[in-house]
Amino acid sequence: MFAIISCQKEDIDSSLTPAYLEINNITLDDGTHLPSVTDAWVYVDDNLIGVYELPANFPTSEEGVHQVRIRAGIKDNGISGTRIPYPFYSSYVIDTFDFNSNNALVLTPQVSYIENIDFFNEDFEGVGLDLEITSISDTTILKFNNSTNNYGGAILIDSLFNFELSTDELSDLPQAGAPVYLELDYKSNTQFLVGVYVNFPQSVLQKDLLYINPKEDWNKIYINLTSAISEAVGANSFKVFISMQRDFALDTNSIFFDNIKVVY
Repeated sequence: MFAIISCQKEDIDSSLTPAYLEINNITLDDGTHLPSVTDAWVYVDDNLIGVYELPANFPTSEEGVHQVRIRAGIKDNGISGTRIPYPFYSSYVIDTFDFNSNNALVLTPQVSYIENIDFFNEDFEGVGLDLEITSISDTTILKFNNSTNNYGGAILIDSLFNFELSTDELSDLPQAGAPVYLELDYKSNTQFLVGVYVNFPQSVLQKDLLYINPKEDWNKIYINLTSAISEAVGANSFKVFISMQRDFALDTNSIFFDNIKVVY
């Protein structure tokens, strides 16, 4: 019995020598690092073999030449339990990838925004702003220059009570389940709210979608607007809003923004 078991173990070890794939990060095709891309969705010949948190180093049982496709994975609404491949980033594809056993094969995926999509984009680099300060606000948005000589927006509240900004009216957002996302770079010392104003012919509906927790360092979040937009049958247009209420436990409430994008 001992001899038989030993022989079987030896056969298994000699027949399975996995190749290892290493993916440290995924970047945009302009070289921009995407720390907000947390996962690599890896497909071999269009079959999903796994979702790997970055940086990743993992074995595969593939041999020979195959097509490898990698999609950039995000945390939908910033929630760890809702990880998805971001629908607006293209796949990174290697048509003839030779799996070589006993080696660590390092991949450096680059992705881009897919074709035929539209943006509302405020990066604070222009002269004016495509943002509105709503009537409930007690203060306004400030423009600042950071250490890399890029501009952003800042909201600072030390005595007043409310702040709210919104995008311009967006009248061409798709419905019927087509994806719509808000991309937002931010850091803050207080919680703030993201939502949508739905403009119907005779009324305006406010939809509060997501409270975002404070972040000491810059963070990027992908907020899923799809359901809010698709459910608003008969709406003429939409405005995405960001609001903050004064937290008197802090001397000053602050939020810093950059690259506010509605992608659809």
